[in-house]
Amino acid sequence: MGELFAVVSGKGGTGKTSVCAGIATALAEAGKRVLCVDCDVGLRNLDISLGMSDSGNLSFLDVSEFGYDLKNAPRNRVFPQLSFLTAPMNRSAEDIAPGPFLELLHRARGEFDYLFLDSPAGVDAGFRLVTAAADRFLVVTGAGPAAVRDAARVGELLELSGKTGARLIVNRVDKSMLGAVRMTIDDIMDTAGLPLAGIVLEDPHVTLAAAFSMPLLQYSSRCDAAKAYRRIANRLQGFHQSIPFR
Repeated sequence: MGELFAVVSGKGGTGKTSVCAGIATALAEAGKRVLCVDCDVGLRNLDISLGMSDSGNLSFLDVSEFGYDLKNAPRNRVFPQLSFLTAPMNRSAEDIAPGPFLELLHRARGEFDYLFLDSPAGVDAGFRLVTAAADRFLVVTGAGPAAVRDAARVGELLELSGKTGARLIVNRVDKSMLGAVRMTIDDIMDTAGLPLAGIVLEDPHVTLAAAFSMPLLQYSSRCDAAKAYRRIANRLQGFHQSIPFR
């Protein structure tokens, strides 16, 4: 059975969606069968980070409730091991039935090595839908105090609901800013109360890749963010990878 990760954040603007796309693409690049599901109902944009904005609009609701075959999920042209289901636009998260959604994910775990659910920011209905389905979590935070506090709250909510597989990704890290405020990655980990899965430095190539509708690993394969996504992907597969810049 494939591994199911929910990529979550307490605060918007942390770059959660870019992180989700980058790690998923890195795993597909390594030959793994990957399914990305945009669960940000009404505000979908994972397709942009995947370079798949022109790949059709098959949503997870089309598959879970309206009879479309999971095999019809569009594949990335550059990384064909990666498939994608978008979020529906015609229904609120509160109105999505959990049963068919969970059944879809159960079937998908039999067909893919890794599944990534890109959760909406915050802890509302979309977050609850996603976290009920997943057993492993990547909590994405920035280095700012508000983002770290929100990440800590997400970790607390996951623990209260019996979810224990949460790890922290500190994204868009600016070394000079951390030095100026005398903060370390260990400080961020202590505040969030979560073990570290990876660090992604601030990298303009992430924005540029999205602007040109390309996956980051295609647009700039050796940039700092691309290297970080590959390290995290390797770590998720169980390979030992050091975490630079602790």
